[in-house]
Order: sequence, then structure tokens, then C-alpha cells
Amino acid sequence: MANVKKDAERLSLPDFGNFGVMLRVLLGANLLAFGMALARSDGVRDSVSQYITLSIRLQPLLLFDILLLALVNNRLFRLPARVAQAGIVLFVALSAALLRKILISIGLEEGQTSPARTVLLAGAAAGVLLYYFELRARAFSPVLAEARLQALTARIRPHFLFNSLNAVLSLIRVEPRRAELALEELAELFRVMMRDHRELLPLSDELALCAQYLDLEKLRLGERLTVAWEIPRVFPNIKVPQLMIQPLLENAVYYGIEPLSDGGTLRIRLTCRNDKIYIDLSNPFSGTDAPVSSRMSRHEGNHMAIANIRERLSLHYDLEAQLETEENFDHDGQGKYLVHIVLPCRSAIK
Repeated sequence: MANVKKDAERLSLPDFGNFGVMLRVLLGANLLAFGMALARSDGVRDSVSQYITLSIRLQPLLLFDILLLALVNNRLFRLPARVAQAGIVLFVALSAALLRKILISIGLEEGQTSPARTVLLAGAAAGVLLYYFELRARAFSPVLAEARLQALTARIRPHFLFNSLNAVLSLIRVEPRRAELALEELAELFRVMMRDHRELLPLSDELALCAQYLDLEKLRLGERLTVAWEIPRVFPNIKVPQLMIQPLLENAVYYGIEPLSDGGTLRIRLTCRNDKIYIDLSNPFSGTDAPVSSRMSRHEGNHMAIANIRERLSLHYDLEAQLETEENFDHDGQGKYLVHIVLPCRSAIK
């Protein structure tokens, strides 16, 4: 419970370097400004006029505050959550007072509003937005995502364990060294599955785990499973949520390649451009001529993994991460399933 409490306190502070947080701050502050204009006006037309006047002064302040908070974002996360929140409220209040003074000095404001009122309104708005982010973070707490992840791994664990053990048993006499290595890989895979999934790990570790998993599947499927890796020699070793790619590969094997009599090729491609990492997975699957029950089972299995991973990416990266899927069919009815993941080239701050 101590870890859960610590995570909740850490989530109390928004990541100001995140595009989704920036967008929500802009929208939230403008909604508060419009509400203030509506409360002070005599009608809708007057409220719009007052909002436009207020907005002209508000936007430069918002952009200035967001930029500076983004620059000191990492330092804020080193402070206790409540201390950082108090510092943010104080900073916003002082910056509003400074902007008011500048506007008066250049003749853009007459100074009718008292400095105390400006400071109080700006500080109150900052406090309201921070409270919103805290409520949102607690509502989407990783505790919930962790529980769903545990349910997912509990579902996929039995068939994979039995199939892998049977494959190892078949190797013990003919290739004892390979059987020993396979057991070590299996132990490592389950060690990762049983640790705390709220923590992030380097992308290189996630890819190494995927390679171990696919080695175990090749023991069972043999030549029916071909794996094509397209990974650059050097890529930003960012931290990602654990078991982000492996469940997708397991679904690709279990629902896509294994039902095919001739097997198929599973492709994993990683590219880096424009400060983003793109991860593309593709696998064949039985197309429109497959039994309805088989198509429903594959769809349900993929949907569970995709929904779980999309939720965890949203928790860690907000709007900066994307996960998209696509199904294509050729003229022979053969299907191809694609998963496209986009991540920012920086670690999520948690």
C-alpha cells in the first residue's frame, strides 16, 4: 500500500512537458475566463465582448507560464507534490501581477483592477486546474491499469506455459543444451510478468524480452514461424511500460500465424524520426474464408491486448502516444494484421 500511496502523490502533479497537459491547461484556463466574463456580464453578447478583452491579456500569460513550467518540469517532480503545487500557484500569481504591471506601464491597461485581486484570481485559477489534474490522475490511477494487466497475463499464461514446456520436453534428450537455454528464457519471461507493472523499463529490455519469447515460440512452431526484425543499430533507449509489445506478439502468433497451415512471417520494425519512435508489427492471419468462431476468437483476443496497452500508454504519455490497428486483405482473401505504435523520444515522468 505504501507504493500505491507514493504513486498517487506523484500523480498529483501534471507533466507540463506533455502536449496533452499543455492543451488541457489552455482549454481549462480559457473556460474559467469565459465563466468569469459570463458572471460579470449583463448578457451573452456582453459576456463574449468581455471574454475577448480578457483573453487578449490571458493568452500571453498562459503561454509564458506553460513554457517556464515545461522548462523546470523535471525539477518540479523532484519536490514533494504539495510543495511543487504551492510553488506553481505562487508562480502563476506573481507572473499575473508582473504582466499587469507591464501592461500598465505601456498604456494597455488603466490599472482599475487592484493588484491583490489579480494575484488572487490567478492563484485561484491555477489551484482549480491543479485540482482537476489531480482528480483526473487519481481517476485513471495505474492501480486500475495494473489490475487489468494482471487479468490479461493470467489469461494468456496457461496455454503459453504448457506449450513451451512441451516443446522443452521434446528437446531434453536430443538437444539438452538448447532445452536448458529455453527453460532459462521461460523463467526470465515469467519473472518479468510477475514484477510491478507500474514501473517503466528501457525499450531495449522490452525488445530483448520479445526476442526471448519468440525464441520459445520457434521451438514449438519450427519453420512455420519466421521472425523479421528491422531494428536500427542505434535508437533512443527511452523507458516504456512493461509488457507493451510482448502481448501483441503473443496474439500475433496465437491468433494469426499458428492457425495457418503454412505459418507465416511476423515482422517487427522500429524507426526513429522527428523525436518520435515508431513501432510497427505485422502478421498474416486466416482471411474471410476462416470459420466465424475463429475470426471472433482472434478479434476478441486482439481487442483485449490492444485496449489494455492503449490504456497504459495513455496513463504514461497522455496524448503524445498513439496505438492504431489495421486489417488488410489481398485478392486471395489472405489477411494481414498491422499494429502501429508511436512514442515520444523521452521517458514518461512517473
